Order: sequence, then C-alpha cells, then structure tokens
Amino acid sequence: MISDARMLASQSIVVILCGNKKDLDADREVTFLEASRFAQENELMFLETSALTGENVEEAFVQCARKILNKIESGELDPERMGSGIQYGDAALRQLRPPRRAQAPGAQDCGC
Repeated sequence: MISDARMLASQSIVVILCGNKKDLDADREVTFLEASRFAQENELMFLETSALTGENVEEAFVQCARKILNKIESGELDPERMGSGIQYGDAALRQLRPPRRAQAPGAQDCGC
C-alpha cells in the first residue's frame, strides 16, 4: 500500500503512521519498538496517539505539515508540479507573510 501511494502520488509523499489507543497500553497488539522499526524501514513518520485523551493527535498533523513545508522549501516537493501530491489552496496563502508587527515598523503596541 505504501508503494502504491508513492507510485501514484509522489516518491516524496509524506506518510505518517499513527499507533492509536495509546491510552490502552495493557491491551497492545504491536509494541512501540515493532511499530517504530516498521516506520523507519518504510521511511514513515511515527507517533503513538490517543483519540480518547487527545495525546499527540494535533502533533501528528503539525509534524506532517512541518515536514511537507520543509520539503517544499528545500525544493524536494513542488506544489506547482502536477503529480506532486500537494497543491496550494487560496492564492493569498502562497507567500509566507511576516508577522504584522514586522509589516508596520514603528507602529505602537496597543491592546486592541
């Protein structure tokens, strides 16, 4: 399945393996080491998560997005190229904008 995803989308596709139900450690069927080794052998990101507690759920998305952004910035992924597996959404978001304070030098901080 992983090879199919890489073949159909891109060799540089970002895939994350999430071991769910981290909160049920006593009922494990796959050890952390087994899952971690599988992820490493298949060049996957890996996190254990818990939908019940929310542990690492948001982190999975953040890490995945960060890795995609790093690949875009390094030139490994090009959202403009068909078949890259990613694309830009709103055209206004295509440029990383500096924080508002940096855009308005000399502007005073206010509480509004």
